Amino acid sequence: LPQRLEFTLQEHPEIGMLILMNGEIKVGDAQRFEAYLADLADMPEVIALNSPGGIVEEALAVGRTIRARNLDTTILPGMACLSSCPYVLAGGVERRVSLSGAVGLHQHYYQTPGYMPVFLAVEDIQRNQGATMGYLIEMGIDPGVMIHGLTTPPNDIYVLVENELLESRLATAVSE
Repeated sequence: LPQRLEFTLQEHPEIGMLILMNGEIKVGDAQRFEAYLADLADMPEVIALNSPGGIVEEALAVGRTIRARNLDTTILPGMACLSSCPYVLAGGVERRVSLSGAVGLHQHYYQTPGYMPVFLAVEDIQRNQGATMGYLIEMGIDPGVMIHGLTTPPNDIYVLVENELLESRLATAVSE
């Protein structure tokens, strides 16, 4: 996968024109995505995702842009949406997931410069987790889906199964 998000228009036989968002989510990608959308003459209604994840704050900002534009998101067969990518998926008004794709969560990575007292590190982690839960609620997703991420180490991944996707409302529909 690309080292940072790439956005390309693609024709899909069942969906029609869509934007494929492919690659790792890095600092500045939310602004790059908004600029990409602003340059489009015709706006597709669907964003297809294929990403190993990346920076949580960027994923939340991309998801908010998707929702503000009333776009749908999808995970196509064989594609993966992992780590922070499900927060982008959550931004879609309709969120379709192929059962031969993968949507997975794990604990967020946090990097702190130098040494930091434990109480400050914990405070920062809790603030960020609260912001993520608030985002999920804002998008109509059951924040309980975060349990899978909070209990899965950052070097592992918990792939959601069909009933978890639907019950949490992370997916509004699943397909073969």
